[in-house]
Order: sequence, then C-alpha cells, then structure tokens
Amino acid sequence: MGTDWRSDPPRSNALVCGWPRALALDPNAQPAAYAAMLIYKIFRPAEWAELQSEGATPGAPVDRADGYVHFSTADQVAGTLAKHFAGEEGLTLLACETDALANDLRWEASRGGQDFPHLYRALRIGDVLWSRPIEYGPDGHKLPDLT
Repeated sequence: MGTDWRSDPPRSNALVCGWPRALALDPNAQPAAYAAMLIYKIFRPAEWAELQSEGATPGAPVDRADGYVHFSTADQVAGTLAKHFAGEEGLTLLACETDALANDLRWEASRGGQDFPHLYRALRIGDVLWSRPIEYGPDGHKLPDLT
C-alpha cells in the first residue's frame, strides 16, 4: 500500500500544483529562484526627480493606479522598455536588490504569463542600489549594463 501524503508529506522540494512545496504551504513565500537578484525600474525624468527630492515615491502613474510598483527582471526589462516607453527620452534605469525588498515584494503573473516583481509599498531612495541613464538614439533605446 502506498504512503498517505497527508500523514507523511513529501520531504523534497517537489512541485505542488506547479509551485514549489514551500509556496503551497505559505502563499506569501517567494520562489528561491527569485532570491538575491537585481530587479529594475524605469522612470521618466519627473518620476526619478520625485524619488530623489522626496526620498520615496508610490511610483509612476500606472504604479499608483495598480497599487504597487512594477519592476522587471534582467530578462524582462527590454520588453518593458519597448512596450511602455517607446520613443521616450530621458529615462533612468534603477536597480534594486530583491533581498532588501523581500517582505514587500510579490511575484505575480503578468505579460504573457511571466512572473513580474511587484513592490507593495512606496519605493524608497535607500532601496536603489544604482541608477543609470538609458540612452536614446536613432536606433531607439540602448540599455546600460545591468550588473
């Protein structure tokens, strides 16, 4: 006779309903694959100026409307730039460390079913690891080094 999973749960990181077991047990837990990595926020000049002058911001208009600050991973930032900032100049790319935001960061399905990082609090200037301008030229945006 087989083992009853209710009295003897699996002792591995087996997937439960497509999520790691830890997530099935704690819906607020975040996948280990998302720990200790850089995530990115693109700001227009006024949004970046607000963060610098005020020390915190609820984000861009879309962030304020949705109730969280939208971020992108390194693999997603170019797509975010193309979809939401096409033709815009003077943009700044901010990098933040996921570990520093962990208590307020959630990974949620968005564009194309991909998990995107969402910060459920104001972004603080102290959260920003670095900022770099995004160059714009005849061929469009050129992302800076993401490391």
